[in-house]
Amino acid sequence: MTETSTATPADAPEQPVQPHPWAELGPEQFHLLRLAPLPTDRSTGVRPLRFVQLGRLERHSPAQSLLRLTIELPGQRVRREQNVLEVWADHRSKEVRFGTDSGLQVEPPNRGLGRFLAAQGIAWAKQRWAHYQVEGGALGIKDALSEDARTLRDHFLRVQGFDVEYLDPLQLKASYKADRVNVLHSDWHKDKVQSISLLDAAAMLEQADRNLVEQDSRLRKLEERISVFKREDGTLRFTITCLVAFAVFQAGLLIWMATR
Repeated sequence: MTETSTATPADAPEQPVQPHPWAELGPEQFHLLRLAPLPTDRSTGVRPLRFVQLGRLERHSPAQSLLRLTIELPGQRVRREQNVLEVWADHRSKEVRFGTDSGLQVEPPNRGLGRFLAAQGIAWAKQRWAHYQVEGGALGIKDALSEDARTLRDHFLRVQGFDVEYLDPLQLKASYKADRVNVLHSDWHKDKVQSISLLDAAAMLEQADRNLVEQDSRLRKLEERISVFKREDGTLRFTITCLVAFAVFQAGLLIWMATR
C-alpha cells in the first residue's frame, strides 16, 4: 500500500497580494489651476503666483467606483504619496472612503490645494451617492507635530464637514468621521485656487505676449533716449573742457600782462 500525504494549509505557499487593477492607472483628464499670490507665511515662506496641473481619473464597476485626483508641479517632482486624493465608493457596503492610508499630503503647502482637492472629491461623491455612509479613519501623529499643525489639520477637516475626535488626553491619537456623504461640504477658497479653462489660459498667454511686446517697445525708446542723453552729455563735457581751457589761457594771459 502506497503511503500518501495530505498538504496542510500551513504548507501551502503564501499567495502574493495582487494590486488593484486601478492602482497604476494614470490621469486621463487635465486642467490648469491658478494659485493666487499670497502674503509671505512665517511657516512656508514666500507664496508667489503659480500654475499647476490637475489630473483626474474616474472608474466605475458594479462593486466599486474610484476618483483619483493628482497635482503636478512644473519643474518639480514630489513623492509618490504626495498630491494625490482618492475617493473610493463601495456599492456593496454603500460606503465612501476619502484619502489613502498615508493621508493627504499636499505640496506646495498652505496654498488652498488641500481644500480644493477635498471639495472636488466630496462634490463627486455627493452627486452620485449622497446617501452612502462615510468610512472614518485614524489621523497620523506626524500631521500634529506642533500645535499650529494640529489646529490647521483639524480646521481643514471640520470645515469640510468631518468630525474630529481625540482618543487620549495628550491629543496625540485622533480619528475623523462623518455620518453620510450629504453632510460634507464641497466648498473651497476660490480666491486662492482657480480652475482655468483652455480659452482663459490662451487669453492669458496672448495678454502676456502683448505685455512683453509693449515692454520691449518701451525699453527701445528708453535706450534711444539714453543714447541721445549720452551724446548730449559728451557734447557738454567737450564744451566745458574748452571753456575751462580758454579760461585758464585768459587767466595766464592776464597774469603775464600784469607782470610785464
